[in-house]
Amino acid sequence: MELPADARSHAPKRKRPAAANDDDDFLPPPPPPTARYDNGVDLSLLEALEKSQASTAIDLLDLKTLKKLVLSFERRLKDNIEARLKYPSQPEKFADSEIDLHEEIQKLKILAGGPELYPDLVNLNTIPSLLGLLTHDNTDISNDVVSLIQDLTDEDVLEDNDEPALVLVDALVENNVLELLVQNLLRLNETDPDEVAAVYGTLATIENLIEVKPAVAELVCEKTKLMRWLLGKIKVREFDGSKQYASEILAILLGQINGVDVVLQAVAMYKSRDPKTPDEEEMVENLFDCLCCLLMPLENKERFVNAEGVELMIIVMNQKKSCYGSAIRALDFAMTNYPPACERFVDVMGLKTAFPAFMGKASSSFPFCIIPMNKNMKKRFKEELEERLVSLIASLFGGILRGSRKERLMSKFVENECEKIDRLMELYMRYSNRVKAETEWMDKLELDELEMDEEEKYNRRLESGLYTLQLIAVILGHLWTSEHPKMRTRIELLLKQNKLTKKDVKNILQEYHDNIGDLDGPEEKERAQTRIQKFISAF
Repeated sequence: MELPADARSHAPKRKRPAAANDDDDFLPPPPPPTARYDNGVDLSLLEALEKSQASTAIDLLDLKTLKKLVLSFERRLKDNIEARLKYPSQPEKFADSEIDLHEEIQKLKILAGGPELYPDLVNLNTIPSLLGLLTHDNTDISNDVVSLIQDLTDEDVLEDNDEPALVLVDALVENNVLELLVQNLLRLNETDPDEVAAVYGTLATIENLIEVKPAVAELVCEKTKLMRWLLGKIKVREFDGSKQYASEILAILLGQINGVDVVLQAVAMYKSRDPKTPDEEEMVENLFDCLCCLLMPLENKERFVNAEGVELMIIVMNQKKSCYGSAIRALDFAMTNYPPACERFVDVMGLKTAFPAFMGKASSSFPFCIIPMNKNMKKRFKEELEERLVSLIASLFGGILRGSRKERLMSKFVENECEKIDRLMELYMRYSNRVKAETEWMDKLELDELEMDEEEKYNRRLESGLYTLQLIAVILGHLWTSEHPKMRTRIELLLKQNKLTKKDVKNILQEYHDNIGDLDGPEEKERAQTRIQKFISAF
């Protein structure tokens, strides 16, 4: 049965065996590790010998050992079931049987060292017993099973063992492992470090199963609530490891079922109409969340371009329906670090659509009445549009380096008396002031003896608008290094009017340069830093 996230149903956290009884006080203390019996034998050597023999026994993993492990596990499982049935409201009565069961599950992890025995494990009918524990009232026990399955299906374990791996995965799937894993996942409490580990273990296990049998991806989508859980994770504003892993698993699931085409076809139904109910509206939002997750891997960006996804998003923007902002977000994901998407965007008249939005003309006329919004929601919606559009334009400059497309992009910043440079500087000042206010607030906290490390302070500044400010500075760098006299004159004039100098822009660029990560590999990091250094030197 599915329990609340923090439910344990009388199940205590694992405990060590109880302390010795009071009679032990009358026993002589044990000899120290270096003590010797009368015959002169060193006890520590005996202990080392026992451990060595135990290790040797474990290494001899064969069918006989497997049967012993399984039999011992089944006995402990039977004991635990009987104890829980006999004393349902007295957890202290079944706590020891729970500890014993935990230890037996841990012993089964040795089987990861002998994947050739997996067919025998399946034939012993152990899989149903193990998977039944995924619904155990004590989530410590269910999470032990998650960890065990993760170990048994680990990529390194299954390498060169394709047939035994498939036998195991087939047995797991036939016994509803996917439904049971997700059911257990939904009750985990992510404020508990042990259960956070189980979240990772669950996602890793599902990834392992898909690696062995790609058809599992479709079964996960059809038979479980994992997609909904993953979407819920990636919509949380704060970034953490769980959110990152959730987005990766979501992209894997959708990638295995040719998700780009599927999601684009679903989105296309809303290119010229709005959802009619709140539930339909949420569904469309989920579709765009899926699309953005899909657009993280390079191969899916290519699929998106080939499936005319760029054209579809531009149509959605031009229609100015409720998906307007979502289409801009999808384009931002597609064009980041992917020049072919940037080139297609220019070729299909995307500049004509994007720059009115960048100037605030499209968002100001956006029919907010379609989506009920209060004043703060409207403000946040406009700010998110601005941030996405700044990112999109920065991607265009990074992805289009020469030729007629570059000329068309540059010409946008000259037309109408350089009004788009004016808009850039307006945004520069707004985000600069926000970052300044956040920095001053953190400095005040430090005066109150509430310390933050440098990484935490930098991340808070990024959240307050520093990243968008950095991208604006990058765009200004592209414009300045074009050496177009009219653009340079305008930038210098606007800096002076706002009591800034080129050094202020250089400082923003320098900090950006120093914090470029190597997520896309060391070569890409070096290229990006070289490009930014060129802007710094030019100013």
